[in-house]
Amino acid sequence: MNLRPDQLAAHLAKPLAPLYVLHGDEPLLVLEAADAIRAAARRQGFTEREVLVVNPHFKWDTLTLAAGNLSLFGDAKLIDLRIPTGKPGRDGGGALQRYCANLGAGIVTLVTLPQLDWTTRKSAWFVALGEAGVTLELNAPPLAQLPAWLSQRLARQKQSAPDEALAFIAQHVEGNLLAAHQELQKLGLLHGEGPLTLDQVREAVLNVARYDIDKLRSALLEGDPARCARLLDGLRGEGTATPLVLWAFSQELHALAAVRAGLDAGQPVSAALKSAGVFGPRQQPISQSVQRRKTAGLQIALLQAARIDRMIKGLTQGDVWDEFLQLALRLSSGRTAKGTAR
Repeated sequence: MNLRPDQLAAHLAKPLAPLYVLHGDEPLLVLEAADAIRAAARRQGFTEREVLVVNPHFKWDTLTLAAGNLSLFGDAKLIDLRIPTGKPGRDGGGALQRYCANLGAGIVTLVTLPQLDWTTRKSAWFVALGEAGVTLELNAPPLAQLPAWLSQRLARQKQSAPDEALAFIAQHVEGNLLAAHQELQKLGLLHGEGPLTLDQVREAVLNVARYDIDKLRSALLEGDPARCARLLDGLRGEGTATPLVLWAFSQELHALAAVRAGLDAGQPVSAALKSAGVFGPRQQPISQSVQRRKTAGLQIALLQAARIDRMIKGLTQGDVWDEFLQLALRLSSGRTAKGTAR
């Protein structure tokens, strides 16, 4: 069964299918669809989750064992199978066909793939996946349709913008959906619900403070505490909006945590970066920075960022800028992560 991306939300409100297959050329959309399926599985009682990442040394018997290894307490389970290359090989293709023919009760399987060529789509194993479950192809919208896509995403934040503002954002991000997603998140942090003006959009996208924000992000990844402190002091002196500063921290924290999780799961660096939606010039600083991080430290930093968010919203007492400094020092002095330390 093929499903359009805009049909996914309504589909997930019903009992889940036993198998989902995600593929396409836009990692952000694939990641979001996978997150939605995982969230629906948790809501529907699939409380266990096992992540399997296919690499050159992957043993396909692991997939069968995962499906048969249910909890003693009878909890339903989500098997999260990721094939970063989109090429399971002969053994993998055969294993996937056998797996599809014997889908068991109490198991939902999520298979994540990259963009697939025509030959792969016609392969026996991919046809078997499609016949056994639900398939979604998630590609970036054409450039001409990007303003409409931006409008839909703004609506999720209960915001709207005129056509010229949407066209301005589309031109600025040049078809990069991850960059577009970040710009819309920023607009959500800087402005409340309701219509946005062209001037507000331009100011947010071209705000000169963003260059200092980008410098702060670089300093965090480079592990330069003195530079972080100077940049924070300058941003505070310029009256930079605290949600924008928190956005900068959150972007790097979530990227580092996602890549670290991939590495801990046995993914090579390139696959972990791709799964986390880290592309282009950011790959090198993220890959270098994540080597100094441990999962536990990143989780603590995420909790501190959440505390800062509550402070900004007036739900918790404290000095927001002092918390920013403490978080910057925590991140910029991360120790080297060894092995799969958690």
